[in-house]
Amino acid sequence: MEQLRQDYQKFTDREAEVIAVGPEDAESFADFWLGHDMPFPGIPDPEHKIAKLYGQKVNLLKLGRMPALIVIDKEGMIRYGHYGDSMSDIPTDEEILALLDSFNQEPA
Repeated sequence: MEQLRQDYQKFTDREAEVIAVGPEDAESFADFWLGHDMPFPGIPDPEHKIAKLYGQKVNLLKLGRMPALIVIDKEGMIRYGHYGDSMSDIPTDEEILALLDSFNQEPA
């Protein structure tokens, strides 16, 4: 999350928005968000409605929700999805920025 905060401008430079969804309740989520000065929107999802909508996995033996990263284009289409098998299994910002660059080079 820290790296996303640091790289946020790189995402917006590519006309992308970062939105984080977490399993905490609204109060806990807001405390974290404000305490860490996150520049992008975050959505609490304690009932896992968003997680279920996008097929995010839960593994209680591995601390709960597994990481998921979804890239949705301006038309609302899912262009990329990565579903991690552990808490450390998530693409780097550099990988996602390169992916965004490739999408932005596609003809309209």
